[in-house]
Amino acid sequence: MPDVEAGPRRLVLAHGFTQTARSWATFEQYLHAELPDVETRAVDLPGHGDAAPPADLDLWASASRLVEAGGAGTYVGYSMGGRVALHAALASPDIVQRLVLVGATAGIDDPDERRARLAADDRLASHLEVVGVPTFIDEWLANPLFAGLKEDTALRSDRLRNTAAGLAASLRAAGTGTQTPLWERLDEIRCPVLVLVGGHDAKFTDLGQRLVAGLRSAELVVISGAGHSVHLEQPAATAEAIASWLA
Repeated sequence: MPDVEAGPRRLVLAHGFTQTARSWATFEQYLHAELPDVETRAVDLPGHGDAAPPADLDLWASASRLVEAGGAGTYVGYSMGGRVALHAALASPDIVQRLVLVGATAGIDDPDERRARLAADDRLASHLEVVGVPTFIDEWLANPLFAGLKEDTALRSDRLRNTAAGLAASLRAAGTGTQTPLWERLDEIRCPVLVLVGGHDAKFTDLGQRLVAGLRSAELVVISGAGHSVHLEQPAATAEAIASWLA
């Protein structure tokens, strides 16, 4: 069994868009099997689960709320949660002792592409408000990015706990198009970083390689047999990779 006596003994878990803190449940079971003494603290991000979106919602505000709920430890963020955790590492280096980025990016470089993404997310939010959460979740899960998810791993019922108002607010205020790129600030992060990507996720494998190249102390691990949602598609392998890295 790995020895993590020298490392943080709490893992703070930040989910992706349309997920909630409960989305980590299966992964947590596997992680506790690897590391029985490690505490996990899954957090609902603003606009998701039981966390209403605040009036000042943006990625920095989301990061502030994440560290307030999580406390000191290793921060594990998936996709949107990875972007929030990246902001948290920059804003609160004394709290984020280690960082795990799962299928994450530091933002869109090109200003035109960023503006286009911002407009697309606004349209998507308006569409969500019209069609409602159940229809939107089905459309969202039909995205090729989530082709590796099956009925039992997509966690549709958990995603349905979200509200149209919450998800729309998250898209408009904390979507990738709203994010000032952080690529040039990666070398400010001094804590150890693990970057996880799925072997079938070519786009985020490239982004992961770029993250590792820009960070001071980082390692890239590719999870075989998984696409974008490695913690849902391959929870045992994801838990094992994180436990080994912590050791």
